[in-house]
Amino acid sequence: MTAMLSTALPQPTSEAAVPRRFVSRASVSDVIFRRVATSAGIITVAIMLAVGLFLSLRASTALRTVGWTFLTEQQWSPETNTFGVAAILFGTVTIAVIALTVSVPLSIGTALLLSEVATGRLRATLVTLVDLMAAVPSIVFGLWGVYFLQGNIIPVAKWISIWFGWLPFFAVTDASGQPFTEASAFTSSAFIAGIVVGMMVVPTQTAIMREAFARAPIGEREGAYALGSTRWGMIRAVVLPFGKGGIIGGIMLGLGRALGETIAVYMIISPIFVINWQVLKTGTNSVSALIALRYGEASEFGLSALMAAGLVLFLLTLVINFTASSIVARSRSGAQSDD
Repeated sequence: MTAMLSTALPQPTSEAAVPRRFVSRASVSDVIFRRVATSAGIITVAIMLAVGLFLSLRASTALRTVGWTFLTEQQWSPETNTFGVAAILFGTVTIAVIALTVSVPLSIGTALLLSEVATGRLRATLVTLVDLMAAVPSIVFGLWGVYFLQGNIIPVAKWISIWFGWLPFFAVTDASGQPFTEASAFTSSAFIAGIVVGMMVVPTQTAIMREAFARAPIGEREGAYALGSTRWGMIRAVVLPFGKGGIIGGIMLGLGRALGETIAVYMIISPIFVINWQVLKTGTNSVSALIALRYGEASEFGLSALMAAGLVLFLLTLVINFTASSIVARSRSGAQSDD
């Protein structure tokens, strides 16, 4: 019996066993898709680098003339070599911050309404209406802000100034520190421009957040309900933690849109070239509005100065986008949720 087994079993060979190799060959469609996707990514990065290189070359003349004072000077007078982006950059950031203050609560609330409360035809109708808001031209929002919002928001601005004027941002005073009460002191302000821009970015932020909330796992939703959770408790424990990445991404995308908005801001603000800490008071500025205002009449050197301002805005947007990408990467939707 032992002899039979020994003859039946394979006998070891003197050569080392070689593992079998499996070679996978991609299909033609996979190869085409990979090459198209790679080409699209390379082209996108190349375009971004080309834009930055173009702005840098065109802005080099102005930047060599004024140096680092370009970042600290408030006035804008290229004809006298006295110009900088301190005031207009401050106005740009101020308008964007006000816009996010208005848009973020509205976007989160609207996204939760569409994903967790509304159902059936009502949800489809509301989704369509919100998405259509993103297609409204910015000049329409500017006209709405100038001819409707501005006149109706002045009493609100006055009320804020009266009750919260002890905060420097909400005070509206003259050079001697006396409070203004005339309605003309509250027009064409960063506050009004920020509200208009905030309404413009709501649809984009809502769409991103709604998609993130809608992908919250059904099992975790039902588990929360099974443990006796209310709808708000389920949203707080499951939907919001799961959609954290979508919330951050929507906020940062809205911030990028708010920083670069041009026509609506240009139509509303009263341009000034001084840092205005009083957001309710008439007068502010932004980089994009400055370029739109001065581009047609700028000399060759003035155009270089405008390109330098555009370069600063371009770099600021890149920093914000890269920061947002790193934050979203560390807080992917569904990566963690509250117990």
